[in-house]
Amino acid sequence: MSNTNETREIVIRDVTTDDFVFVMDLNDINVEVLSPMNTSKFLYFTEVSEMFQVMEVEGKPAAFIIALREGIDDYSSENYRWFCGHYEKFLYVDRIVVDEEYRRLGLGRDAYEHIFDRARETGVPIVTAEVDIIPYNEPSLKFHSEMGFEEVGQQVIRGGKIKVSLQVKKL
Repeated sequence: MSNTNETREIVIRDVTTDDFVFVMDLNDINVEVLSPMNTSKFLYFTEVSEMFQVMEVEGKPAAFIIALREGIDDYSSENYRWFCGHYEKFLYVDRIVVDEEYRRLGLGRDAYEHIFDRARETGVPIVTAEVDIIPYNEPSLKFHSEMGFEEVGQQVIRGGKIKVSLQVKKL
């Protein structure tokens, strides 16, 4: 997929081993709102993900996407497990991470539109995601609402440290 965003060339492509350092570094910088990633988890995601992709802006990596289909028995994410228990068929957004330098360019919106397109192409009726409500993440809640997500549940995770709003976008 390729489109122009504010006259910038945006390319979304599958992750390669050449992206390892970019993905690991960007995940580490944002780990307070993500789960940690190590080499084995990177390789795991390359095997099980429906989408493990890098977004490039003018040929430079700017963001990455990880989205998973239902039915991955050995993925232990509490939020993913919740969706597995409530929905038969879905595309779960595990993470969309945009490099600080490329924020405010609409990459998050582009990433979600790309994910929605993949879900439609593969006959998946809903896309799922979660947003922190403790600590409260108002910008993300607003963004997800603008993208058409609706809350379908809440849960406390990570030993009571985080509370999330579990969200669904029906396609």
